[in-house]
Amino acid sequence: MNILTKTGAIAAMIAALSIPAAAQELRVGTASLGGAFFPMGQSMSNLVNTYAEGAFTMVPVVTQGSIQNPRLVADGEIDIGITSADIAADAVAGRGAYEGNAMDLKALGPLHPSVLHMVVMAGSDIQTFGDLRGKRVAVGPAGGGTLGFLNNIMPEYDMTLDDITPSFLSYGDGFSQLADGTVDAALALSGYPAAAVMQAAASGDLRMVEFEDDKLALILKDNPAYSTFDIEADVYGTETGATLIGVTNMLVVRGDMDAAVVNKIATSVYDHLDEFIAENANAAQIDKSRSGSLAIDLHEGAASYFAQ
Repeated sequence: MNILTKTGAIAAMIAALSIPAAAQELRVGTASLGGAFFPMGQSMSNLVNTYAEGAFTMVPVVTQGSIQNPRLVADGEIDIGITSADIAADAVAGRGAYEGNAMDLKALGPLHPSVLHMVVMAGSDIQTFGDLRGKRVAVGPAGGGTLGFLNNIMPEYDMTLDDITPSFLSYGDGFSQLADGTVDAALALSGYPAAAVMQAAASGDLRMVEFEDDKLALILKDNPAYSTFDIEADVYGTETGATLIGVTNMLVVRGDMDAAVVNKIATSVYDHLDEFIAENANAAQIDKSRSGSLAIDLHEGAASYFAQ
């Protein structure tokens, strides 16, 4: 047998063994470090890597957050994106930040709610949202969900971003600057407790900025995807609790994603919420029943899972 024959025989033997190709790696878009989305993506990835039975793996990636993630999913740069229900609806409808660019996205399932943390040091003269006028405010990354909220809230106060001095920073950096006095207030649309807020609380006493009752009523009326959430004082060690606005977060995928893959992801995550909660406190706020009332349609692979 010459060398070419031997080589061919070896190749045939390898083919006969049906050695599987490396598992497909799925990328889940989260947000900047310091918020709740990145650790949520880490915990989800751990569940998928454990229970997807080698069919594929998942890895979390840092992104600019809720507004950018639908675009990244639609463009195929990531496979799954974490965003909020209101932003997902805008992306599918081609409105708001996505004006004229409707996207074929579907829901994979609900996650925890995110609340709009509006935080100052306890001794600040900023009492309500309107007092942010003329102040230095860390508003989160440029593609994050905080800006989406600001765009809906500021008109109720006859304000725009031009009325503040915004710093477009990761939540971690923004709250570090609040603690050292570089900014007057820091905002973060995040699950609670948020790591960035906890870090700032370790440096000094904080206070949550709230809305006047009439303004809060208008904001909720004009933005039906928003809800209110009561944050107890012991969450961040503040002197009093606060009522904050927020929205349910969700997972989005492309409409043409393989249904079997979507179903396997949903099974890996939602069948093991006890493990999810043990690793990530925000997972305790996940309500699977919300799968039937998300702002966009469920992917067929997710619908078959939740219908069980």
